[in-house]
Amino acid sequence: MRTLYLILLLCLLPGMLSASDNNNDDSRLSVERLWQFQRIGNPVVSANGKHIVAPVTNYDVKTDKAQTRLWLFSADGKQQRPLTAEGLRASEPVFSPDGNTLAFISQRDKDEAGQIYLLAMDKPGEAQRLTGVPTGVSGLKWRGKHLYFISRVWSDKSWEQMAEQLKADKDKKVSAMQWNALPYSHFDRYLDEARQAHLFRINATASVTNSDEVQPLTQPLGQQLPRSNQSASSYDVDSNEQYLAFNANGWDNQVDAKIDIFLSQLGSDTVENLTKDNQAPDSNPQFSPDGKSLAFSRQQIHGFYADTARLMIYDLAKKSSRVVTGDWDRSVSSFRWADDGRGFYASIDDAATRRLYYIDARNGKPRAITQETSFGQPVQAGTSLFATNDSFLYPARLVSVDSRNGNTRRLDSFNDDILSKVELGTFESVSYKGADGKDIQMWVHYPPGFDKSKKYPLLMLIHGGPHNAFTNSFSYRWNSQTFASWGYVTAWPNFHGSSGFGQDFADAINPDWRSKPLADIQAATNWFENQSWIDTERMVAGGASYGGYLTSILLGTEHPFKALLIHAAVYNMYSQMAADFAVHSTRFGGYWDNPDNYKSISPHYYAGNFNTPTLVIHGQQDLRVPVGQGFELFRTLQSRGVESRMIYFPDENHWILKPNNSIYWYHEVKSWLTRFAEPGAK
Repeated sequence: MRTLYLILLLCLLPGMLSASDNNNDDSRLSVERLWQFQRIGNPVVSANGKHIVAPVTNYDVKTDKAQTRLWLFSADGKQQRPLTAEGLRASEPVFSPDGNTLAFISQRDKDEAGQIYLLAMDKPGEAQRLTGVPTGVSGLKWRGKHLYFISRVWSDKSWEQMAEQLKADKDKKVSAMQWNALPYSHFDRYLDEARQAHLFRINATASVTNSDEVQPLTQPLGQQLPRSNQSASSYDVDSNEQYLAFNANGWDNQVDAKIDIFLSQLGSDTVENLTKDNQAPDSNPQFSPDGKSLAFSRQQIHGFYADTARLMIYDLAKKSSRVVTGDWDRSVSSFRWADDGRGFYASIDDAATRRLYYIDARNGKPRAITQETSFGQPVQAGTSLFATNDSFLYPARLVSVDSRNGNTRRLDSFNDDILSKVELGTFESVSYKGADGKDIQMWVHYPPGFDKSKKYPLLMLIHGGPHNAFTNSFSYRWNSQTFASWGYVTAWPNFHGSSGFGQDFADAINPDWRSKPLADIQAATNWFENQSWIDTERMVAGGASYGGYLTSILLGTEHPFKALLIHAAVYNMYSQMAADFAVHSTRFGGYWDNPDNYKSISPHYYAGNFNTPTLVIHGQQDLRVPVGQGFELFRTLQSRGVESRMIYFPDENHWILKPNNSIYWYHEVKSWLTRFAEPGAK
């Protein structure tokens, strides 16, 4: 049964648009307007619920730069004001236990890297710098009398020597880097093999802004945090500052790291691996409010990043673990203890929507708090939760949520002036039969003013991952309303492999990435071909990352699409070994072990069938899918005489993140698709 979501007519803030805006209808959600929105991040709340703080980012298209300020809100929605100054970045706000002081990370004045700043909430004044760590800080938490943070350091150097090394590196004329082991990169940055990520703390009342009062915590234990990526979720300290839990690699193999949870008493020189018997990742350690238990997420299949994450609890006194959500077929990877320690609040990827759930700590029973739209990770104050809320129809907002019944209250007014005059389309969720007769969920978006008595072109969008899903949420990179505003009906199917539909559905495409997702896309296409309002002579398709991979598979398969868009695609499974992520190698072996696995699913083996006009897009700084993949595909198309175009971004990574590049991307995509499938009703 279809559920149709009707929307309000909305309108745009008067003002000048970019000269590149070629949309004649100025009431539509153009890409230029996407870059006018202020983007609100996850909130934090003081212990007494009096203060709510969230980062808000806005972009200046003229300068191609962003600024992030911290804003203060009240639970009654009557207060909304900036806390930090314009022109300065501020991130990772955390409150002191008493709620009277806010700590955050910023880079100001002569700071060479981000440092901790403290701002009193109960009296006027400017934020004061606390740290002077030359290698910078991240992953901020406040426990008891101390602020805890992560810094990537040279483990054999003093702070003074590190400062000298950073200056020498900045001034040196040799650009070469070298590695003797993996990992060497992560998404868009190369990793310095000589540096390690370690955890430190500093007394919140430290009297000097230098590194003398910084205490190392993981270095004395002989452990480092995961090399590729670390954040505040990589560790935790109990409220009494007795115990430290953190993630580290549990074995010597750095090629396929085994992420475990280690536990140590603060001040001790010994550490225990709590999860050594589990081969898959154990992550996101969090102590209970009483400090007696440690919760964490556990996966069980090494090399399968979408394996269901189960919520676990470790009893510190009994030294034993138990599974909390063993019978629930949803991943619990982002959660927080309830204040009373009896359960958890979590944002769960659930059937194409990110819903808020309460999970009972005793029996693991989940209770859905919200339903239709998507929510970020919540924070609690009394019976209220505070979180971001977004949907296909509006960007993230700050809301309070009644944890008992899911009722929400808007706390901010960002972007209302823009949205008040923008005309949006409608969308609905449909279901159709895909591979093996399984039900496949799909979002269908209709352009503003859609008339079922007329015929419209179709734009089929294919998501990346592959173990992600199109959720009812707002995207800036591939915005459903912007695409629909061009005059296309757009399709967003959650094919086999998508997250949020259970373990079996997600794992059904491994190691065969090709067969079931392709069958699902073909079935979705057939569904549209049978709709009276679709013009079957005006159908186009595209995707990015894995979506670009599957579009490349379409390219080598019989299909009805007049043109294709392929962005950051895995095109050659063999040369993907040059990336920071080699498909299937951990779980199913390298191509030298199972060559048939790779040959049967690699798009480049189907190049003899390529004959569809294709737009190829790739960024030089993409280390997840190296740029050679895009050029290989483009050369193949050109060699075969297929009409094609290559757009190359020397300063972008796996995504197009800079405002002017994004605006260019949208307009080029629209121009390409329009050539082969004229937008609008006929």
